[in-house]
Amino acid sequence: MSAPASDSDTPPNAVNINSLSAAQLRSLQTRLSTELEHLTSSHAKLRAAQSRFRDCVRSINEGVVGSEKKGTAGKDEILVPLTSSLYVKGKLADREKVLVDVGTGYYVEKSTAKAVEFYEAKVKELETNLGELEKLVQTKSSQQRLFEDALRQKLMSEGAGASTQAAAAG
Repeated sequence: MSAPASDSDTPPNAVNINSLSAAQLRSLQTRLSTELEHLTSSHAKLRAAQSRFRDCVRSINEGVVGSEKKGTAGKDEILVPLTSSLYVKGKLADREKVLVDVGTGYYVEKSTAKAVEFYEAKVKELETNLGELEKLVQTKSSQQRLFEDALRQKLMSEGAGASTQAAAAG
């Protein structure tokens, strides 16, 4: 165990969790639990977005650029994704340019190389965001464990105090 922190180590708005009541600790624990659920949900959504961007890169490399190199008879035919599980047959009008979804329903025409570059930059950006989010989740999880431990200690000491009072009264 480490030595107790001195007052100079404590942030200005910090509260000693041992001074909080059981009800206050439960409230904080509930709030942290809600925050953790939200952060975990956000993490899953960011991972899904990252996966979609990687799929876009793969689609360009294999579907547009890659099919040209294969030299197949129906080389202009491609499966166009409408959703993650629904595809329709299509024909490529131009192998050098693709439409890139830049967000909120806007599409921009880019060369295949620039499109791959765009999506790879998005993947890297999301990787950075995911790393920061993971650190935040770890911090919140450790805070939640501290509140759980403090609440457990508080409930045990209140239970011990009540049984001591009952023995003294009896």
